[in-house]
Amino acid sequence: MSPNKKPWWRSRWFIIPSITILILLSGAVIALAWVARHAEPLLRARVIETLSTRFHSPVQLDELHISFLNGLEVQGSGLRILYLAGPTKPDARLNAPPMLSIHSFQFRTGWHQIFEPSLRVVTVQVQGAELHIPPKKERGPLMPDNPKRRGQPREGILVDKLLFTDFKIVIETTNPSKPPLVFNIANLTLTDVGLKQPFTYDATLSNPKPIGDVRSVGHFGPWQDDNPRDTPLDGSYIFSHADLSTIKGIGGILSSNGTFYGTLSHIVADGITDTPDFRLSTSTHTLPLHTDFHAIVDATNGDTTLQPVHARLAHSFITATGSILRQRGVPGHDTELDIVIDQGRIDDFLTLGVRTWPPVLRGTLAARAHIGIPPGPMPVNHRMRLQGSFSIEQATFSNPRLQQQIDDLSERAQGWPEKANAQQAVAITSSMKGSFLLENEQMNVPDMVFEMPGATVNVNGQYGLDGATMDFHGAVRTQATASQMIGGWKQLLVMPFDHLLKKNGAGMEVPFKLGGTQKDPKLALDFAHKNTPAVKQ
Repeated sequence: MSPNKKPWWRSRWFIIPSITILILLSGAVIALAWVARHAEPLLRARVIETLSTRFHSPVQLDELHISFLNGLEVQGSGLRILYLAGPTKPDARLNAPPMLSIHSFQFRTGWHQIFEPSLRVVTVQVQGAELHIPPKKERGPLMPDNPKRRGQPREGILVDKLLFTDFKIVIETTNPSKPPLVFNIANLTLTDVGLKQPFTYDATLSNPKPIGDVRSVGHFGPWQDDNPRDTPLDGSYIFSHADLSTIKGIGGILSSNGTFYGTLSHIVADGITDTPDFRLSTSTHTLPLHTDFHAIVDATNGDTTLQPVHARLAHSFITATGSILRQRGVPGHDTELDIVIDQGRIDDFLTLGVRTWPPVLRGTLAARAHIGIPPGPMPVNHRMRLQGSFSIEQATFSNPRLQQQIDDLSERAQGWPEKANAQQAVAITSSMKGSFLLENEQMNVPDMVFEMPGATVNVNGQYGLDGATMDFHGAVRTQATASQMIGGWKQLLVMPFDHLLKKNGAGMEVPFKLGGTQKDPKLALDFAHKNTPAVKQ
């Protein structure tokens, strides 16, 4: 190299372009810093203005930052909207938490979009959102719109997709002794948000009562500003691992799936449920319960009409129709159901409702009943009132001693005393029909006819669902006379009294009582009882 020749990196052709590039880069950095410094308050104001105009509510946004490292990235935190519906009273929510609060959010967009009238964002990611829905008297119409803006193009921020993680919905109550209802949504995706067309949702959440996991996908909207109750929706759901013990009075692990469509005030739902270990708190026994349901739901107040529900409890088939309606001034819902059982087993229902085992009675069952469950803090089995009529065929008693007494009575009532107490005697079956009232865990039977070969029994009384006590009184009418029932030489001693015991065309009619407990029943004559039921022929 010539001693007078300069190194390449000191030559003019390299230095001048390099200085130019450095100046341009410095200018770009300064320009980006200027844009970021001025864009942050501009975009922050845009977010606040868009939300406050949409919901007519004060809006707070603690922080909002812009970064150019990965395109134009926006991050914010501490977003709070006081109410999503105008309060009916000026001071309705002065001391209440914001209806919507967001811990943090972020999105990307083009830098030129910041200065456009409408900022379009493809995806917004939201973490730690919490939505508080106040009691009805503390809120106005949901998501109100400004009538002055109708028909005008909306300005502000348009979002195509919202991705929520850790989203909590809290339904507040005016009852200080009742905790609010909380829905924890692990993931929620809303697509085409902000457009006047249905948006798609995909949600995974924890249902609070009964506690369980729900996955639902479908469509919602477009929102009907004039009447939000007419907003359409549709979808499907899977409800799994639902713990029914979170509802007082029942238990078991339920799973369900189904579809729904309609509007917020009229949702048509069809689905199935399976509870392999369904139980009532009155008993420790479990039975499998399957249902197929068709229901109409008003999502604005929770009112539900069942049209109908087809259920299978172990070996029994049940059809139910009715309603579950919210009552004014009383927390909770009032349940009214009409029940039809055409193919049932009485032992299924006794197993479910009575603590003792085995069930006192077995046989086929047909019944018509009405169930009323008013709202209240007590367990379901204490609030439930069940009234109706029933018919039981092919009935046998599980207690050997009681069944033996029935067998003995039947043989004698037919005039075959020599067959009574036979070692190889076959258990006879009987039939029952009558009316009943189940209330406060007590079964009242005001009018029942119990028939067996050779005898008819009219009876009334009570039976405790805990299996502890029985108190029944009745009258037995037999085909045979008293002397024919005794047989042998002893019938000669009884023959003079046959005419005294004959009544209403029966060979004999005598009053009886059945008391004691299921494990230790006591059957005896009851001539002293004054309320023996009238004889039915």
